[in-house]
Amino acid sequence: MKPKISVIGAGNVGAQCAYRLAQRGAAEVVLVDVVEGLPQGKALDMSQAGALDGFDVRVTGSNGYEATGDSQVVVITAGLARKPGMSRDDLIHKNAEIMKVVVGNAVKYSPGAVLLIVTNPLDVMTYHALRISGFPANRVLGMAPLLDAARMRYFIAQAMKAPISQVYAEVMGSHGDLMVPVPRLSTVNGKPITELMTPEQIKLIVDKTTNGGAEIVNLLKTGSAYYAPGSAAARMAEAIVKDEKIIINSCCYLTGQYGIKDVCLGVPARLGRNGVEEIIELELIGEELVKLKKAAAAVKELTNILLIPHT
Repeated sequence: MKPKISVIGAGNVGAQCAYRLAQRGAAEVVLVDVVEGLPQGKALDMSQAGALDGFDVRVTGSNGYEATGDSQVVVITAGLARKPGMSRDDLIHKNAEIMKVVVGNAVKYSPGAVLLIVTNPLDVMTYHALRISGFPANRVLGMAPLLDAARMRYFIAQAMKAPISQVYAEVMGSHGDLMVPVPRLSTVNGKPITELMTPEQIKLIVDKTTNGGAEIVNLLKTGSAYYAPGSAAARMAEAIVKDEKIIINSCCYLTGQYGIKDVCLGVPARLGRNGVEEIIELELIGEELVKLKKAAAAVKELTNILLIPHT
């Protein structure tokens, strides 16, 4: 019998994640949303697409959490996008309330699951999910660093006119303005881009990577990215259920690695059946480590907002 992956939130990101999981065939998929008919309709549509795209995976839609029972991975995309007039504090508290309900049900029906967080602000929500779930730290992680690295790989491939399969990008830190792309460890066909590109070209790529999500939001005007985020979450969930032991940059709880503790931050991690099997400590130099610690401090400051009563 195939393992089960549940995706909570049937919006654009959740639906893309569910569909990519169905295509990959690693697990049966359950899609959950509070909107009546939405997950059921999308699941039925995905199932029928299998006849065209060559997969025969069971995809189920539900408005209740019972269908998620005994999931190996629960992907959480449910949450609000920031709206005009809404402060960052408002967004954090509102999504924290949603996270409390979703994580509580995930824990209730799948006490042995790995939780994969996609909801923004991602680093803060990953920490919040860890705290309210009561799970060990290795079983709660966030998606964003893989997404950020995918964006950087795309920009490098475009600049170098290289196949994207030959490009590796190292991106750490927080999801947002304080992400830490590491050009020295980013390569094309094994060669660092610092040996292949000018400082000006590298700065442009770093800037485009940092602003990658905002650029898409500005172009769409009424939404945000979902193809790449959904695919990133699906890739990580697949690595976990298939026990691949592959290194994928993830938002992980740090306990002293890189001189940072009690915060969730993007770092290289080996993913397998137990979630984060190992956090990889790269040898960062100079500004690289300074920027990572700056990102950690900023995430901690945002995380502390949840400790302040919200009126």
